[in-house]
Amino acid sequence: MRADMEIKFLNGVGTKRASLLASELGIRTVGDLLHYYPYRYIDRTKLYRIGEIGEQHSTSYVQIRGRLVGKAFLGEGRKQRLTATIADNTGQMELVWFQRSKWIDEQLSLGTEYVVLGKPTFFGSRVSLVHPDVESVERYLSRGNLGMQGVYGTTEKLTAAGVSSKVIYGLVCNLWEKIEGLISETLPRRIIEQLDLMPREEALRNIHFPTSPQALHRATYRLKFEELFGVQLGILSIKAGRTTLRNGFFFPRVGELFRDFYDNHLPFTLTGAQKRVIKEIRSDLVSGHQMNRLLQGDVGSGKTLVALMAMLLASDNGYQSSMMAPTEILARQHYASISRMVAGTSAEGHIAVLTGSTKTRERRDILARTLSGEIWILIGTHALIEERVQFDNLGLVVIDEQHRFGVEQRAKLWTKNAQPPHILVMTATPIPRTLAMTLYGDLDVSVIDEMPAGRKPIKTYHLKEALRLRLNGFLRGEIAKGRQVYVVYPLIKESEAMDYQNLYDGFDHIVEAFPLPEYKVGVLHGKMPPEEKAESMRLFAEGVNNILVATSVIEVGVDVPNATVMVIESAERFGLSQLHQLRGRVGRGDNQSYCILVSGDKLSRDAEARLNAMVETTDGFRLSELDLKLRGAGDVNGTRQSGEAVDLRIASLSTDGQILEQARALAASILEEDPKLSKSENSLLAALKERYRTGDAIDYGMIS
Repeated sequence: MRADMEIKFLNGVGTKRASLLASELGIRTVGDLLHYYPYRYIDRTKLYRIGEIGEQHSTSYVQIRGRLVGKAFLGEGRKQRLTATIADNTGQMELVWFQRSKWIDEQLSLGTEYVVLGKPTFFGSRVSLVHPDVESVERYLSRGNLGMQGVYGTTEKLTAAGVSSKVIYGLVCNLWEKIEGLISETLPRRIIEQLDLMPREEALRNIHFPTSPQALHRATYRLKFEELFGVQLGILSIKAGRTTLRNGFFFPRVGELFRDFYDNHLPFTLTGAQKRVIKEIRSDLVSGHQMNRLLQGDVGSGKTLVALMAMLLASDNGYQSSMMAPTEILARQHYASISRMVAGTSAEGHIAVLTGSTKTRERRDILARTLSGEIWILIGTHALIEERVQFDNLGLVVIDEQHRFGVEQRAKLWTKNAQPPHILVMTATPIPRTLAMTLYGDLDVSVIDEMPAGRKPIKTYHLKEALRLRLNGFLRGEIAKGRQVYVVYPLIKESEAMDYQNLYDGFDHIVEAFPLPEYKVGVLHGKMPPEEKAESMRLFAEGVNNILVATSVIEVGVDVPNATVMVIESAERFGLSQLHQLRGRVGRGDNQSYCILVSGDKLSRDAEARLNAMVETTDGFRLSELDLKLRGAGDVNGTRQSGEAVDLRIASLSTDGQILEQARALAASILEEDPKLSKSENSLLAALKERYRTGDAIDYGMIS
């Protein structure tokens, strides 16, 4: 049986179930089913007596052997339920079914002994099992000791169609009967022996049918290691291939433009971290290799200035640069700040911005000047990747907030030159170490871990709705000092209509609490026409409006030094990284700034943890580690629209950092000796690596 055989051909599936399994769980082949692992296990090694069941068992499954002594239907119509009573020599217990009750009634015979599995519910002195699994004692004994039985994730739609966890378990049993003894090994014997790993077939057997907790632990470790090792082989082989090629543009000159800017036009003294990162970039640009560098730095740490200095180096060496931002607001913000910084240098007048809303005549002029080489730095949105945008000699590409661009979009930048340009990726989203090793393992990483001198830490507070009047009083006080305020509302795709209603309801309340002529309130959201967005942002940036009511469209890039208060409404609906990004929109000037998190009264444990963490620290890296633990890897790298950032079936980037470190170290040592895995003893590793490569026609792993 081949792993790619369609799941519909497996006993017990068929066309209808196959369609559901594919749409709901992504299980399309028997290989997908084999690697669909249980998320927990029920211990079926112990049979309880009814008299032994107490409150301490209310959160776990129990297995009971008893004789059926009664059954009856209660209620009518849709509310009808089947109740049955089993008994042993220690007592009696009620079984209840609200669904499929008539079918279950036909399977149960009075006086017959059954083994019943379920989670106890207590009503005073009575105990019952709701929707338990039931099988005859004869069948139970014929199957032998089940040990630990896997519980598989399912969905409401699957359950309604009769595909429960138990059914999936049965399908896995059917599959195992067909493939036992046919599963091939993916790791060389030397690695299995060196790390004392469980063989692959034994690991797959014990992940689905564990013989003991110890066997389950070893199986889990083996499969997690294999998964993370395969990912690291793929990532590090890309890096090894890139660094062996001498295909990078050579930027040897530190010319007059760079020196003039450094000596006479720096907006503030560079921090030690900025100087270190510029040296690292400079080293890449004279190495002869193509630069692929990730620049991490918290909001306000000065990444844009570093990127500009890299682009000035490109100009000094006769090359053009482009800077791609995820939104028009951010692209125009970069254009304004960079134009301001280079005013008075020879680069003045050689910078342009191109977005989807650029007028036709202006666009035509920019395209012509870019092709002729008159434009040295072209800043824009995804409009930069359009085919009609052609450069004279593109040598450096800067991608800001790169996780907001899909891999395919970024790949198109490579077609702008016969020889690939240097790539500098910037992100203000602090990335946990384990995630960075996986998403950006093929990149060289630079971190700006200092803030410019004079920046005051932002004070963060969490308020419940009851303190609204006190909050409004505080905002009036800040505005009286000449400061400005952001009020941000969530925008969740699943409830956009309701969220926009909340935004405008909030706008109405703000206007009522802060009336004209003393206060002026603006609004900004993603559905506004570009001209209206630009005008709203201009009025706020120039200090005409005191308050800007917005969605998280202002999360990235909007820079208004006079804005000192960020109010985040329904803060519990945001993730930690997004809350931290929003907080970074204030604290850009010399004045004390504040972030006020407003939430409902009832919070989940995770939401409480997120908001408490925001109050306790402004360290983006600490927050990102906690966010990873709370929410999982998420779609950080933008290669997929949802789900895990990398396709991990069993390993977790939030909890398996130690296994990842071990896998990465081993992959690095093997690739150092055999970069292409061409030696015969590494043939299994070459195959494993290919399973974890992304892209077919284009080697997307080479794209930052």
